Amino acid sequence: MPKVSIIIPVYNVEPSYINDAINSALNQTLDDIEIIVVNDGSTDIRTLEYLKTVNNPKIKLINQENKGLGGARNTGIRIACGEYILPLDADDIIDKTYAEKAYNVIENISDLGIVYCKADFFGTEAGEWQLPNYKFPDILSGNRIFCTALFRKSDWEKVGGYKKEMRYGWEDYEFWLSLIENGAKVYKIPEILFHYRRHNVSMVKNITKEQNKLLWKLIHEFHKDLYEKYGHLLNNQQKNSFLENIFSLKNSDDKRHKIITVLGIKFKIRREPKNHA
Repeated sequence: MPKVSIIIPVYNVEPSYINDAINSALNQTLDDIEIIVVNDGSTDIRTLEYLKTVNNPKIKLINQENKGLGGARNTGIRIACGEYILPLDADDIIDKTYAEKAYNVIENISDLGIVYCKADFFGTEAGEWQLPNYKFPDILSGNRIFCTALFRKSDWEKVGGYKKEMRYGWEDYEFWLSLIENGAKVYKIPEILFHYRRHNVSMVKNITKEQNKLLWKLIHEFHKDLYEKYGHLLNNQQKNSFLENIFSLKNSDDKRHKIITVLGIKFKIRREPKNHA
């Protein structure tokens, strides 16, 4: 049985990028791994032709109708045999020692649930990714952990995997909050072991303001207890940024408004108008 399953979702990705991602997974110094490539309903001919050439005993290729990034990861994890899971997007790459170092860390610290590392950019931009270090409760105001982090399959099962509602993105952010809310501790390896490919166009860059607001609302709804319990510990700038992202808040009180509590603070928001037939 493999120790680590590396899950690579693919949807209409440049073949050379997929090849780079798969090779970075195959070249891991941790021998006891499996690689699961999930073709998430690709329609691009070049992508499909490349996937036909994938042939390695360490690789399982799964074809499915399009379910989105989170759904593709869930499919791969569901059939994974490894105790630990390492997602890898099809246009990114990992250092050859990443799986081994992350595995050694999580195996030797019992209460760890998420292990990630420092990262850098390549592609249209180069340099170290200056992502703020993980700290609780700061993560409630914005993600600090990229998708390519090691976690237990058993923890994925406990929280129900990646949520299909996060269809516009941030499925990894919501998933990390689910694990953290379930008691998972986080460790960051102080080495650059993950390489994130920058594009001129990406899913994250294409998120509209309306989608951004919807995603923040979903994050809050899925983790309402977490925000109510710890949100007040955020600094004022983090609170204001969060609130501006999800609500249009009113300070006047009348019958047209209702009171809600967010981050331990009471606010008044406009009620939905009644539909009079």
